Amino acid sequence: MVRRIAVLLVSALICAAGARAEDPVVQAQSVIASQIAALMHEDAETAYSFASPGIRSLYPDKNAFLSMVRKQYDAVSNAGTYAFGRSKLIGGGEVVLQEVMISAKEGKDWTAIYEMRLMDDGSYKVNGVRMIRNTASQGI
Repeated sequence: MVRRIAVLLVSALICAAGARAEDPVVQAQSVIASQIAALMHEDAETAYSFASPGIRSLYPDKNAFLSMVRKQYDAVSNAGTYAFGRSKLIGGGEVVLQEVMISAKEGKDWTAIYEMRLMDDGSYKVNGVRMIRNTASQGI
């Protein structure tokens, strides 16, 4: 009996972990965190790999992309700390809007609203970021 309960518990935990791994918000947040880490380490190739085809068409190589990010999204590439805020699913997960609160190294607070697009292969890519200078969540 105890063994059966243990097997059921382990099965339930495995199913729960699998369900969370498929969660669009969790997937989108993972991509955002990976891109921010790459930007903070000036890893242009990895950061560029998380950009959607639409963004990649505007910046056809990793160096042009990194240059644009440094100019327009300095708070992201130089984030001191950041935390995920609210998220919103559009169309059942084809698009995820994810709020990211950033305390940049220069001491200014920002909210970045990431637009994450679901690709045909099931991955999410960054399709745009809107920066808002503030100190409090504005919602999505």
